[in-house]
Amino acid sequence: MSVTKGRGTAENPPNRFEPIVYEPDPEADPGESSGPKTQYFRDAAKTILSTNDSPDVGFSASVNPYRGCEHGCVYCYARPTHEYFGLSSGIDFESKIFVKEEAPRLLREALASPRWTPQPVAMSGITDCYQPIERKLQITRGCLEVLAEFRNPVGIVTKNHLVTRDVDLLGELARFQAAAVFVTVTTLDAELAAKLEPRASVPARRLAAIEALARAGVPVGVMAAPVIPGLTDIEIPSILAAARAHGAQFTGHTLLRLPYAVSGLFTAWMERHVPLKKDKVLSRIRAVRGGALNDPRFGSRMRGEGIFAEQIHALFAVSARKVGLNGSGPALSAAAFRRPGPVQLSLFE
Repeated sequence: MSVTKGRGTAENPPNRFEPIVYEPDPEADPGESSGPKTQYFRDAAKTILSTNDSPDVGFSASVNPYRGCEHGCVYCYARPTHEYFGLSSGIDFESKIFVKEEAPRLLREALASPRWTPQPVAMSGITDCYQPIERKLQITRGCLEVLAEFRNPVGIVTKNHLVTRDVDLLGELARFQAAAVFVTVTTLDAELAAKLEPRASVPARRLAAIEALARAGVPVGVMAAPVIPGLTDIEIPSILAAARAHGAQFTGHTLLRLPYAVSGLFTAWMERHVPLKKDKVLSRIRAVRGGALNDPRFGSRMRGEGIFAEQIHALFAVSARKVGLNGSGPALSAAAFRRPGPVQLSLFE
């Protein structure tokens, strides 16, 4: 079975909205491939703030500087969004990245508008705002500079140690109870992480990021997500204990969900990397998803249902309590929000 080096998946499944399908050469060598190089495209977005009214997420406003994500997490629920661009949720999602270069300017205009009601803004609500290209482009940092200027609260979820680059801005916001960071740790097994999340920071670097943020006074927690039943659920106690030892103050978790083409990508990934666990994992996923591999219903899509889901939630709660982790992040405040205006000299100066 083929393997694409440095990528979460080796497949590029058909786009469900497109009538034309690319079929690879069946005679091609099925061995290891270097895969396509990552390409970047300018995203001509006219607005940067997205809103939602989902009862399953803890925010209503979000900023996503990038579409697609080079981290390549095979299970990523955002993969199907690439199909709206005529692309695939497979390799295309992690190798064709759309970049919102104007994000900081658009964010400034949005916050300066009298129509904006000061409230927490989530970053990485869809794709990671600290994926590899951020090191060069610094679009996320530009957005944080705007948020710090307006003192608008922000919550970040990331798998990348690069978040520590911005401790100055996050620390400034934290002075006004306006910043919190969740560092996601899916597994402590570096070998498994390299297959699940090939271009994200290794687990040890994520723990180091938690430590650096905590040392800088930035409220930081660990997100154990997604919990993969039958594969990573057994790691919940060790993940929370390691994160707490590195300074994490709070925690959260969600269960794996596999919308649309993601279910096929994840199934193929298991056949390739953990074939002996495939049947057990798929069985457990179906057990927490009402017999299917995905359940999109509000209220259950993040938590699942049934005895195995209840066991995972109970294990998480006991593990968090045992190491002293708060079950939720801090309440962010918009009390210090301001709209900076041009400096005006007094008539008497």
